[in-house]
Amino acid sequence: MLSALKRRSSASGVLYLHGFNSGVGSPKAALVRLACKALGLRCETPQLSHRPGAAYQLAEACLGELGPNPLLAGSSMGGFLATCLAERHDLAAAVINPAVRPARLVAGWVDEVFVNEHTGERFAIESSHIQELASLTPLSVSPERYLLLLGTADESLDPADAFDLYRGARTILHPGGDHAFGMLAEYLPAILAHGGHRLEAGRISDQDLDMDDA
Repeated sequence: MLSALKRRSSASGVLYLHGFNSGVGSPKAALVRLACKALGLRCETPQLSHRPGAAYQLAEACLGELGPNPLLAGSSMGGFLATCLAERHDLAAAVINPAVRPARLVAGWVDEVFVNEHTGERFAIESSHIQELASLTPLSVSPERYLLLLGTADESLDPADAFDLYRGARTILHPGGDHAFGMLAEYLPAILAHGGHRLEAGRISDQDLDMDDA
């Protein structure tokens, strides 16, 4: 269900943060760019480092390109980073299947090697990743600033954890939705509305992805 939205001025831009080991070429990042383009809204979808501290610093630097009141959006680990920024800078955020306790999650990946299909980068998770995530994690969240989108069949993260952390936030549950949240296109109007902008339902669809120039 959707609770009452805390009144804010319309977003001056949108910062979308992709998830762990993803990239600017992901379908979700492309859909957000297309939605912002349709509205003439500034948008940044940076390629984030696998290092949490570096990813946070780059994301924070991008805020300066988006005017005085940007809307944050992020998926999975990007949802965690969007939450960190939202709490530090008093901004609204839309988070999609967000990672809630990422330091605990990544602890099980130490020494595991990953390859990013978007960049070709090969890297291993180190104990310092855990320390960086722990230092970034906010002590609490302010639910009124968030739109929470959860797939009830997320195979990577337990949606109950996010539901508990963001309890009181405006929340959309998609029955059977997985971690990739491949139905994002139909929720773009809700995400943009969270930033005070109106996007007509169906204006952006998955069929539009080949129009994205990223």
